[in-house]
Amino acid sequence: MTNTDKNHKHTYDAQGKMTCCTLEEKIYTEAGAKELVNEKHQHDHGDDEGHDHSHSESSPIKMFLPSIISLVLLLAAIAFDHWLPQQWFTGWVRIIWYVVAYAPVGFPVLTDAVKSIRKGEIFSEFFLMGIATIGAFAIGEYPEGVAVMLFYAVGEVFQTMAVSRAKANIKSLLDQRPDEVTVLRNDQPLTVKAETVNIGEIIQLKPGEKLGLDGELLSETASFNTSALTGESKPDTKAKGETVLAGMINLNTVAQVQVTTAYMDSKLSKILELVQNATSQKAPTELFIRKFAKIYTPIVVLLAVAICVLPYFFVADYEFRDWLYRALVFLVISCPCALVISIPLGYFGGIGAASKNGILFKGSNFLDSLSNIQNVVMDKTGTMTEGVFKVQEVVFDKAFIQDEILQLVNVLESHSTHPVATAIHEYVGELDNTIRLENTEEIAGHGLKSTVNGKDLLVGNFKLMNKFGIQYDLDPNSIVYTTIAVAYDNKFVGYITIADSIKEDAEKTIRLLHKLNVKATMLSGDKSTVVKYVAEQLGIDNAFGDLLPEDKVNRVKEIKAKDESVAFVGDGVNDAPVVALSDVGIAMGGLGSDATIETADVVIQDDKPSKIPMAINIGKKTKKIVWQNITLAFVVKGIVLVLGAGGLATMWEAVFADVGVALLAILNAVRIQRMKF
Repeated sequence: MTNTDKNHKHTYDAQGKMTCCTLEEKIYTEAGAKELVNEKHQHDHGDDEGHDHSHSESSPIKMFLPSIISLVLLLAAIAFDHWLPQQWFTGWVRIIWYVVAYAPVGFPVLTDAVKSIRKGEIFSEFFLMGIATIGAFAIGEYPEGVAVMLFYAVGEVFQTMAVSRAKANIKSLLDQRPDEVTVLRNDQPLTVKAETVNIGEIIQLKPGEKLGLDGELLSETASFNTSALTGESKPDTKAKGETVLAGMINLNTVAQVQVTTAYMDSKLSKILELVQNATSQKAPTELFIRKFAKIYTPIVVLLAVAICVLPYFFVADYEFRDWLYRALVFLVISCPCALVISIPLGYFGGIGAASKNGILFKGSNFLDSLSNIQNVVMDKTGTMTEGVFKVQEVVFDKAFIQDEILQLVNVLESHSTHPVATAIHEYVGELDNTIRLENTEEIAGHGLKSTVNGKDLLVGNFKLMNKFGIQYDLDPNSIVYTTIAVAYDNKFVGYITIADSIKEDAEKTIRLLHKLNVKATMLSGDKSTVVKYVAEQLGIDNAFGDLLPEDKVNRVKEIKAKDESVAFVGDGVNDAPVVALSDVGIAMGGLGSDATIETADVVIQDDKPSKIPMAINIGKKTKKIVWQNITLAFVVKGIVLVLGAGGLATMWEAVFADVGVALLAILNAVRIQRMKF
């Protein structure tokens, strides 16, 4: 399990706690998740080429096999002792039988104890269990000795399975992310893994596809949804030679991009790295338990020695065997397994449950922070809105038949590659091929002009209307959204508004936040009129528009000045400063930029804002379970410690107080992964 090399170097986490040679390392290694116990995932294959990960592939039956063998032999021995007495089951035969029952579960723990002592970690869980069980054998309490180690081994397997499950949840989530691209090799399109693409190769990007690597645009022009990078909902048209970044979504025509950055710097790689490092950032509760166990365990060992030795000087009828038994009972109870195992598992279970639901936490400390959050401050574009254009409203003069004009506009806009044309086409539907256009031309910065049935058709902005002297009786500035004006036969028909649409679960998000007594505030660089409108639609408490990144920072500082906690949710590079300032920074991962994900503490993978209250809920549930486990462990151990020291508790009560409570705590911790959020 552990590296026995004489040149082995201890590994420590950010708080100075040794992460090697411990029960925690053993559990995570056997779960095939050793990287999750270290601060950084580092393999030194120079010394460890033959390291074995076979545990991660073990079936539950194989993992439980030693415990099953031990249990069968123990039950048979107890039966021979009490229910089905056998004349031959005495003396050395009985002792050897119990030793054989002990070996499958005891030998691995004793081996780990010796390894830990060699490396300076004397008071490990392995050491405590070794002393207690060998001591039980020494005074003839063979069934208790086997039972203690058996239940301890079962608890270890349960935790290994729990960690494996949590790791599998994270892995399956990451595996769902597309990581293939289409490259041109010998002028032939070939779909390959993104990590195999070399710098200088050409990627072919179809409409609707997301760019997997950074590069330079080779096509003459291409329109991209850049909201992930800029925070602006307006699509950006790039020209040949301009830089395009991973995360941009191609909107219209097929585009070609020459790769300039290796895949190892991609967002997917960064997310995988942050999950592997998640357990290095401990919650305050977890840090306290670790420090407590470090001091508590040696003290209890000394107390156990005192319980065995000191009565010799004060008790008249001192019986060494009786007091040693009490000391061993005290020692078994004192083992902090229930806390040391179940608390980190509770938090890791929370991280696993969150990842299963598309939410990645960078550390268990953020589960704690999010559970107490008072304010959620959010960006608008890409966070509460889709980041893609859709027709919002069609306002035509009643003198015109709306469907007929829309068909004409649809056919005319089909000549344009602008994203606005796509929005109109999606709204109107299939083109009417019976419509014949003549003298179609695009007027730069204005729109499109054509002739239909001998009548002029104008579709564009209000500058186009002014250019051709079309009269209209409205103020274009009073319309908050992008506006497409339409004129037919020299008469103003009306206008079509096109905007970034609100996400379908955005309203539910705000409702759930209010239910959790969390205030919602929207900060955006968009027009104030647009921001206020979206806020009113969603029921957001406060909304501010026309903000620069530094203005967002100042708004968050104002909230923090009231001594209130803040979680900020954003998805653009311009959100990175305010994400860093917040108590918890949340990035929308599907569209979010690398810079924000790097700065953020929590990443929402699928861009659904309803995951924000879900993340808070998971934090609350995790914290509740952790404190249930702490209370259970301290109360039961406290009671049985007193009983044990007074000679009122046997090794069986000690087994329950230690391994039984640990199992209950583990089962309680893993149930968070089965909860529906």
